[in-house]
Amino acid sequence: METNETFEPAGAEPDLILNHEAQGYLRESGKWAYFLGILGFIGSGLVLLAAFFVNALFSLTASYQQIPFPAGMRVLMSLAYILIAIFYFFFSYYLFQFGNRIKKGILFTNPTEVSKALGKLKSFFKLWGITTIVIIALYILVIIVVLVIGIGAASMMHR
Repeated sequence: METNETFEPAGAEPDLILNHEAQGYLRESGKWAYFLGILGFIGSGLVLLAAFFVNALFSLTASYQQIPFPAGMRVLMSLAYILIAIFYFFFSYYLFQFGNRIKKGILFTNPTEVSKALGKLKSFFKLWGITTIVIIALYILVIIVVLVIGIGAASMMHR
């Protein structure tokens, strides 16, 4: 005896159906996401390009101001720019993929493509959320370090 079990609650609609207004909003969001993704790729490339010229910029600045920069500082700044470019690339990549997929999914009424697009949007916001949490944690850490150093310096002054 065969049973047909469904995993949907009783009385639930089988699929989400988007009206024309919602599809229009998604289509418009997709266009902007696609545009911002492309701009992000360009920005990421410019930051990466800047990473290779930061060493020359530090050398030039040091020669004009007669202040030598440590060699480690130049390498550290180059690495920071490269990491920023890579990080920025992933934000742009998720936006670009969402924009590209949602436009196709709405245009061809392809629910699979719309689902994949929304998955990329979820990934974008997940990355944004994790980044925000990390930045807030770094701020808290910096505040604690500054407080500890400040308290230590104040206690040294009173001796």
